Amino acid sequence: MNIRRLRPTTALVGAAALGLTTLTACSTDAGDGRTDGKLDVVASFYPMQFLAERIGGGAVHVSSLTKPGVEPHDLEISPRQTADLSEAGLVVYLKGLQPSVDRAIAQAEPKQVADAASYTSLEDHGTEVEGEHGHGDEGEHGDEGGGEAGHEGHDHSGDAAADPHIWLDPVRYAQVAKGVGKALEKADPDHAATYKKNTTALVEELGTLDQDFRSGLKGRSSDTFITTHAAFGYLAERYGLRQEAISGLDPESEPSPARVKGLHTIAKKDKVNTVFFETLVSDRTAKTLAGDLHLRTDVLDPIEGIGSRSKGDDYIQVMRANLKALQRALGAK
Repeated sequence: MNIRRLRPTTALVGAAALGLTTLTACSTDAGDGRTDGKLDVVASFYPMQFLAERIGGGAVHVSSLTKPGVEPHDLEISPRQTADLSEAGLVVYLKGLQPSVDRAIAQAEPKQVADAASYTSLEDHGTEVEGEHGHGDEGEHGDEGGGEAGHEGHDHSGDAAADPHIWLDPVRYAQVAKGVGKALEKADPDHAATYKKNTTALVEELGTLDQDFRSGLKGRSSDTFITTHAAFGYLAERYGLRQEAISGLDPESEPSPARVKGLHTIAKKDKVNTVFFETLVSDRTAKTLAGDLHLRTDVLDPIEGIGSRSKGDDYIQVMRANLKALQRALGAK
């Protein structure tokens, strides 16, 4: 009798211990991807988290695989996070940006998956940054058929594959928002009306942001900006700018001496006055280049995460800070 009584007690103690180490174990409705009646949504990193939170509203519980202050490209997935993926009601991610997430999703086989890359077109923004080659002449990319196929196998290491930074173009990000909204409707039909309403509101807000960039960058004296990380190809293409990246798509890579020399030439020719760096990686390379050229430095945030150094509390605020930084650097009136 005593043995039989001890078994369930032991199981309860084990379950309690597990509950201390997970975010969703406390009151999860077993097997249906919900916690306390809300749809459990796992986002791969901040731009996907922002969409899920804004569109899901009070009907969802959102967690992110990439914690604040962590550079998303470096993320490694833990076994617990893989288990969270398998238990989620919906996983929102961008295929190809984080290889460890792609592998974990393939292993976990979540119930519902929303891949941002499948909701808009992806392009190759000419990521070679060696020698005299720049980041490419944004605005001359005619391939609109990238989609998921063009994204397959991209390891974000600066090769010539499709650029994943679609969220930095408000128009493409709005397309992704619509896709995520439909994915939420499919995963949780009972709250479809909420998701439709919130999607419409967010798309309108992104449309306003797009118009503000268009009007705010008029009358500029230069089209060229230099940045450490080749993250702004879609933004540059959308607004007729030219991005010159010190590194490639990998923010941690070091530029070659030939690339540094090429940037010196570009800065003088195009009257560049600012070298941009970002908040989640070292600013050493940007400051070294700026010092050599007697230029100032400023932040142009790829918004891969929100942290204590971010110039805003969410995507919209940081994008508006980016607009102000570009206006200063490009001499926009």
